[in-house]
Amino acid sequence: MYNFLKLIFTAMLTTSLVSCGNSDNVMNRSGKLEIMNEDKLFCEYALKEGFFNAFKKFGADDIVKLGEGQNPSIGMDELVKTFDEKSGTKNLSWYPVNGDVAASGELGYTRGNWKLSAKDSTYYGNYFTVWEKRKDGKWKVT
Repeated sequence: MYNFLKLIFTAMLTTSLVSCGNSDNVMNRSGKLEIMNEDKLFCEYALKEGFFNAFKKFGADDIVKLGEGQNPSIGMDELVKTFDEKSGTKNLSWYPVNGDVAASGELGYTRGNWKLSAKDSTYYGNYFTVWEKRKDGKWKVT
């Protein structure tokens, strides 16, 4: 029985290593690294310039921003109106834990953990962000 399980495991490992060698997987790993890094830059910018300003910089023109207890903001123009010239908090940080990119290389996601530091408390949570690679090659939150 042990030898049979060992054989199955070896076959599965060999199959996964062979499949990792194709160009789609190489491109997806590259895309994954790109959006993970872009997500980190998004957070760094938010810590310096404010959460809302970060969405203005990293968001696509057709962004859909969901909000708790309110209707979503659809499009950058509406998002800017919603923020009403506010820069947003500089106390919200996040970091991606994982992400992936579609085989087409045009759409991806990141997910991770966030932390909001308030005067008397610290709040923690999780997030999920959808990214789209634009014609100019830049990843934008969509």
